[in-house]
Amino acid sequence: MSLSVLRLGFPPFSLSLSLFPKFLPFYPNAIFHSHSHSLPLNRDDAVSLFNRMLYMRPSPPILQFNIILGSLVKIKHYPTAISLSKQFQSKGITPDIATLNILINCFCHLGHVNFAFSVFSKILKMGYHPDIITLTTLIKGLCLRGQLRKALHFHDDAMAQGFRFDQVTYGTLVNGLCKTGETKAALELLKKIEGHSIKPGVVMYSTIIDGLCKHNLVAEAFNLYSEMIVKKISPNVITFNSLMYGFCAIGQLKEAIALLNDMKMENINPDIYTFNILVDVSCKEGKMKEAKIVIAAMVKAGVKPNVVTYTTLMIGYCLINEVKHAKHVFNSMAQNGITPDVHSYSTMIDGFCKKKMIDEAMNLLEEMKCKNMNPDTVTYSSLIDGMCKSGRIDYVWDLVDEMHDRGQPADIITYNSILDALCKNCHLDRAIALFRNTINRGIKPDKYTYTIVIDGLCKGGRLKIAQEFFQHLLIKGFHMNVLTYTAMINGLCKAGLLDKALT
Repeated sequence: MSLSVLRLGFPPFSLSLSLFPKFLPFYPNAIFHSHSHSLPLNRDDAVSLFNRMLYMRPSPPILQFNIILGSLVKIKHYPTAISLSKQFQSKGITPDIATLNILINCFCHLGHVNFAFSVFSKILKMGYHPDIITLTTLIKGLCLRGQLRKALHFHDDAMAQGFRFDQVTYGTLVNGLCKTGETKAALELLKKIEGHSIKPGVVMYSTIIDGLCKHNLVAEAFNLYSEMIVKKISPNVITFNSLMYGFCAIGQLKEAIALLNDMKMENINPDIYTFNILVDVSCKEGKMKEAKIVIAAMVKAGVKPNVVTYTTLMIGYCLINEVKHAKHVFNSMAQNGITPDVHSYSTMIDGFCKKKMIDEAMNLLEEMKCKNMNPDTVTYSSLIDGMCKSGRIDYVWDLVDEMHDRGQPADIITYNSILDALCKNCHLDRAIALFRNTINRGIKPDKYTYTIVIDGLCKGGRLKIAQEFFQHLLIKGFHMNVLTYTAMINGLCKAGLLDKALT
């Protein structure tokens, strides 16, 4: 999408050129760096100091109040900062441009962009000159809310009024565009700002490279990386990690590993994310030997494997059906000072269930509860699926109730496992009742749900009901796959209705 298309929907603000002085070379919170020795350490200290200052006579300069507000912003107590600013203004203390910039920052972080623009209007009414902090913060606020059109329109209006932005502003816009998938527009903006004599830095380039890689536009990302090198903009570890992720996502493992040599030439040390990307792609391809070589290189480089590394290795072993090796990795985590997380437990439970080792899986579920870890929907769904496939369907209902009680209600994937087990065990009435119950609960069936039910009805001699289901899907325009058609054809053939099967 081009920038011209994105420029929609926000009224221009009326600012004369005189309102734009030469901007200050800092951004929100920077004004407090030189006073860091006097910053309150927590919210209570800040409020206590504020209350003492509020009743001092004469009142301390506004800078001192700004320091307190800034300290609250640093620890993300935005509502408190807003509340305190209202208090000192009610006492007749006039805010300055720094105060109002802080308030804009607070409202933007809270998602109240309209309130932030109200403060902007107040700046103009009070005769203050909005600076680069003011406008960049407003642009960031719009980007955080996903309002890229308004952010770009606001930027263009300011430019038309003679205002000039810098790397931080454009980095904010580029980041916002990439997060909403508008990587082509981000590339266009990158070229445009170079015409404004602004030299994009590594952060801006890396952001676009990351966005391109996440959309599998790896060739374009690598071209941009090559452009960085030509322009003598040194890539950083984030640049390389994004490229590695991109190459791995399209199955080009050799190209990803080759980037390690480029990192070495640039004197950049791979970090935990670099190695985890390579471990992940090796495991997904079932190349466990290569994954272990990467981990060995990781340790040699002084990078300690984390919970993601171990869990990824477990997933790899489970994919190639070597659950014993996965269990060994799981047990070795604690020995190496790594605490397994919910994802680790879910991976191991799923591995046990696929091997029909239900008791071992149940033991891990109980272990999670003993450690006050909350199993998620994936954990329960894996266990329920394993029980259903092991013929222990009568035990799943307690788990479904437990999911609901723990605030993790069963989803369609969970119910598909139960429906499949009921149909395969000829409990068709219970399957139909469960199917209707899921719909009544507002859970939308997917193509697998319908295929399971139609196949079960056909195999159970309920062809008429299966046909009604199938016709209902056709009328509704539901996009069925080959499995749904095959289930219906098998049912018709079994009943000797070859003409209907051919149709």
